[in-house]
Amino acid sequence: MKKVQKPRKPLIVYYLIALGVLIVINFIVFPMMMNGNIEEVDYGTFLTMVEEKQVSKVQLEGETIYFTDKSDTPQQYETTRFEDPDLVNRLRESGCEFGRVAEEQMNPFLSMLLSLVIPIVVFVIIGQILSRQLMKKMGGGTDGSPFMQFGKSNAKMYVQSETGITFNDVAGEDEAKELLTEIVDFLHNPQKYQEIGAICPKGALLVGPPGTGKTLLAKAVAGEAGVPFFSISGSEFVEMFVGMGASKVRDLFKQANEKAPCIVFIDEIDTIGKKRDSQGFAGNDEREQTLNQLLTEMDGFDASKGVVILAATNRPDTLDPALLRPGRFDRRIPVELPDLKGREEILKVHAKKIKVGDDVDFGAIARAASGASGAELANMVNEAALRAVRENRRFVTQSDLEESIEVVIAGYQKKNKVLSTKEKLIVAYHEIGHALVAALQTNSAPVTKITIIPRTSGALGYTMQVDEEERNLMSKEELSNKIATLTGGRCAEELVFGSVTTGASNDIEQATKLARAMITRYGMSDKFGMVALETQANPYLGGDSSLSCSPETAAVIDDMVVDTVKNAYDKAMTLLKDNQGKLHELAKFLYEKETITGEEFMGILTQKALPEEENPEDMADRSEISEDQNNDN
Repeated sequence: MKKVQKPRKPLIVYYLIALGVLIVINFIVFPMMMNGNIEEVDYGTFLTMVEEKQVSKVQLEGETIYFTDKSDTPQQYETTRFEDPDLVNRLRESGCEFGRVAEEQMNPFLSMLLSLVIPIVVFVIIGQILSRQLMKKMGGGTDGSPFMQFGKSNAKMYVQSETGITFNDVAGEDEAKELLTEIVDFLHNPQKYQEIGAICPKGALLVGPPGTGKTLLAKAVAGEAGVPFFSISGSEFVEMFVGMGASKVRDLFKQANEKAPCIVFIDEIDTIGKKRDSQGFAGNDEREQTLNQLLTEMDGFDASKGVVILAATNRPDTLDPALLRPGRFDRRIPVELPDLKGREEILKVHAKKIKVGDDVDFGAIARAASGASGAELANMVNEAALRAVRENRRFVTQSDLEESIEVVIAGYQKKNKVLSTKEKLIVAYHEIGHALVAALQTNSAPVTKITIIPRTSGALGYTMQVDEEERNLMSKEELSNKIATLTGGRCAEELVFGSVTTGASNDIEQATKLARAMITRYGMSDKFGMVALETQANPYLGGDSSLSCSPETAAVIDDMVVDTVKNAYDKAMTLLKDNQGKLHELAKFLYEKETITGEEFMGILTQKALPEEENPEDMADRSEISEDQNNDN
């Protein structure tokens, strides 16, 4: 889509031009007009002309003498007066008229009028003329406020071009594209619907998490229909002065009617479409007036002209019910996170823009990027291309894409962060504890990678698990196993070193959150059963939740959460004690290599245990000795 920009200049520029014109008139033009016919001569020339009786009239004004000669075309002269006691006698003898000019005091009101009021009036009139001419050139007409065009909508208009966005540029949202295709068909063939009496939906609301492609879908609709596309953000309607937002809404719909058929897209409509306050307070008059004007305009315009209103939000629960009723936003189109097939298609769309090697498996990358949005997948492809450039390769490989997933999830490798031998050993046992508990349980996602290389997100290491297929439901046993896996790292630290560290803070947070959700949201407790004890707000923005129960019930829930996590901890500790030989063997292997794959991990786990278990303290001491020897060399 090609953006059409209107030329704009600040109105203050034209007022400064008008001020400059006034200054030139007052200080240059007027003095030249007043003094243009007066010739200045010396005092001697004046006396000579008086003695020769060539002067007809003389006026004395302070130290200046003004006089006129007796020629056919009288000329005015001026000269500076000197001390001359015989001047009056000379003037009488020459027979000319002479006298002194009295200094008259101007009326104060008239003086203020001439020096202040009239210049301001002239200044404003010139500014008004220039501003109206400017608005005519910009296509805004002469109506509305001429000062800074406060009431004008600043919506960006796009027109169809050869590089316009179409549905082919949008992947992973087949259901949303299908619902929007009907709107495109109506804009192409309105008579087909008019013959049967059908009316095109006035508005469609795109709802979904951030980064799922709501704005891209709106532009694709305009690209498919080949009609003008007005794009504006909801925050652009919010103004400091009451009534300006409503004026912008009126101007936007006026432009849309003039360009019909067209599409108007309002991004982040929750900015102006929030539920109106029922408490009677008047703190949001401007926002509510803007919302009321939007509701009125959507009721007033004729849908048969082909003006379609699209809006996007990730907070549908905050929108006013009047905005969502039929006749305004008739359709609510969900734009959810893509599934496995959708992620693979999105990766292929973005991979068309870069050079990709033949070994790339987009299906494996899509499985590893579970829960990623379209924007995050696009970022992963770009990060893979940047990594290929850093490695001096001409195309992107599978390893580049796998590393880009880790970059988006955990951050870049923090190569300048050096762990001590003791800390590195603790992190190795911690991560192997997670992986070993996950592998020894049933219904658990396979381990694909274990690393103890620190990341910029703050993680000193992590264990990656990837399901072989898309999962939409999880059983109570699977959630319990996941909590046990989260506690496996802390269990390994306590089992091997007899102490615990701060490295399990994120594990504790996730395990507690999951255990609480099992009781309050999923109904997986025998005591409460299928009773909702928690309400969730903003499901697309993190899903903040709050308990909806009495303090006594909340205390019981806390005790049940503690018991759930403790039982999972005991289960993980039992599994690690029963397989302590494998724990030491795998930790030693990870300590030496720093990063191992899921195949390497499972290969060691399925082998026979080492004949002798090496004490981790001895392994740490041996590593310190080896490092000292390298430093001596």
